[in-house]
Amino acid sequence: MQTNIEDAYTQLITLLDQHGAHYRLIDHAPEGRTEIVSPMRGNALSQAAKCIVLMVKIGKIGKKITRYVLAVIPGDARVDLQAVKSLMRGTYVTFASPDIAERLAGSVTGTILPFSFNPELELIVDPSLLENEEIYFNAARLDRSLVLKTGDYIALAKPRLGRITEGRGTSPGAPLHS
Repeated sequence: MQTNIEDAYTQLITLLDQHGAHYRLIDHAPEGRTEIVSPMRGNALSQAAKCIVLMVKIGKIGKKITRYVLAVIPGDARVDLQAVKSLMRGTYVTFASPDIAERLAGSVTGTILPFSFNPELELIVDPSLLENEEIYFNAARLDRSLVLKTGDYIALAKPRLGRITEGRGTSPGAPLHS
């Protein structure tokens, strides 16, 4: 798995450098839990990009297809599974198994990037995360985080935006037009 982790990290840094993104790296003790690593980095939980891989079933009985979503939300929020299901027009949603999440994301749990380099993984970001000037996330490694200007993140990640957190914004699953 070390090769995949290094590949995801290298892919990220290459993408950021190629596009002249404004970012900085922070080395810290190995940690993947947002609520613990955020104080190490010196950021508010609301600035942290919490990345969760979900499995969504779409379609009718006998013709269901499985889709995977990378839900990116602020570190102080909880993902609203029903909102994701509604946004995807799904019939069922759950957390992806760790092995599937790690395979699709290219890194281990706790280090999943708020970018999708895999066409099987659809990126959906809650807009409340984007209210920050910068976002913080583990850089596909437990011992290194990255701080990225939000404008650069939006330009490079090109996320689908949707209200996918519990108790935030307007109606759950409401699509956003930007």
